[in-house]
Amino acid sequence: MKIAGLSPASQTLPRRAELRPKGDLLGHSGFSATVSGMLRRLSRQRDFYAGGLMMLFGLAVAFRAPAYGLGSVTHMGPGFLPTALGVILTAIGVVIAGSGVRRAPSDDERILPEEPQWLGWLCILAGPVLFIIGGSLGGLVPAIFSCVFAAALGDRDATWKSAAVLAAIVTAFGVVLFSYLLGVPLPVLMWRTP
Repeated sequence: MKIAGLSPASQTLPRRAELRPKGDLLGHSGFSATVSGMLRRLSRQRDFYAGGLMMLFGLAVAFRAPAYGLGSVTHMGPGFLPTALGVILTAIGVVIAGSGVRRAPSDDERILPEEPQWLGWLCILAGPVLFIIGGSLGGLVPAIFSCVFAAALGDRDATWKSAAVLAAIVTAFGVVLFSYLLGVPLPVLMWRTP
């Protein structure tokens, strides 16, 4: 088929090889190079992973909490506030992960520090566990004291004495606040065998 006004060379259709994009299917150009470059850059972004973790927790709460009943705005059910907080946590996670995607990576940014403080992490994670054990076996005083004492030992500059003093002060404040002012139904002291 001839088109009027065009030279014979410009009337030929391009060959199939001329239509292919430059680079192979998994190549180093075009869309795949952009995606692989972004993934390589994200592998060293702490904000991206922190935002992703917040989104994961927020979505889990937002999808699980409505099982408790949402109610209405004027008569809120037990699942209303956790659902709202889950949605807010998810939105904050999206913002934090998005800032990790937009920001240029620095060479020294790592997911974990060069020298992780494993003892500190262990002490801080042991605090709530000790609160549960202390509260179920001994009451409010051992629960608060053991929780604060263990978490305070997570500081690399803390001593046994400073951790004990801090735990005693927080325990006294906690007993006054939770037992006497708020009336939390947990005995101040008791002894129960496991």
